[in-house]
Amino acid sequence: MSDGEAIELKTTLWATDRGVAMITLSRPESNNAWTGRMHTELRHLLERGENDPEIRVIVITGDPAGRTFCPGGDAKAIAGHAERGAYEPGTPTDLATPGYGVRPEFDADFAYLLGMSTVTVAAVNGATAGVGLALACWCDIRIIADNAKLTSAHGKLNLPAEYGLSWILPRIVGRGVATDILLTSRIVLGEEAGRIGLANQVVPTDDVMATALAYAHTLVETVSPRSLEATKRQLAVDAVHADPSTSVQDAQARLEAMMTEADYQEGAAALNERRPPRWTSGRN
Repeated sequence: MSDGEAIELKTTLWATDRGVAMITLSRPESNNAWTGRMHTELRHLLERGENDPEIRVIVITGDPAGRTFCPGGDAKAIAGHAERGAYEPGTPTDLATPGYGVRPEFDADFAYLLGMSTVTVAAVNGATAGVGLALACWCDIRIIADNAKLTSAHGKLNLPAEYGLSWILPRIVGRGVATDILLTSRIVLGEEAGRIGLANQVVPTDDVMATALAYAHTLVETVSPRSLEATKRQLAVDAVHADPSTSVQDAQARLEAMMTEADYQEGAAALNERRPPRWTSGRN
């Protein structure tokens, strides 16, 4: 799938609107439960968005008919793993690789979201567990329903914390809170997710997608494409080193380069003329 070839979508939906792409996890008959097929399609669509210079933000949500965002692995698949005594991902060998090749630290499942240039927003419109929680955490922004139930779920299945949750969750909510959530595998309600910083915004379930799209369109309309890309990359790279001088030097180098670009002149003109900017650049 890495060459961007078309695939038949069976567990996801794809739509675009004014620089924003929407990916819907869609297995409503199974409450949008995760499968290898869904994993394959998600990576394919993320790569599709990443390769499209018109797409600047990708919103990921769950099919409303499934009544959840993603409750984790499909129950039948989990039973199959138990029967075999081994994990079988159910994915092909030629998975798409969005975000790969930027840094070795990002070349892994879901960590690749850090390597992507495109901003990702998780519109968590219902319960999410296990891999669903991991996906939401690796996204850049999380809009969460006030009545959503979130859990890592792994402790009750005799499993470790999945997909790097032990790395990403402490960086979102702090080590103490993350330790409690992961050790207990307890349920975090949407309102608590807002209090602890797991959610960037908490809204009623019916407003999750509209809020996420409004946020995404605000980024597209008010922030230059190059600035959006550069800032996301700075946040990702700075997360995997502990050298403040490297961050400062990288920022200075980016500043000097980007001040020579047409969109810097446009941004300055728009500010002085008190009008919306008209960006001319796309993502590199």
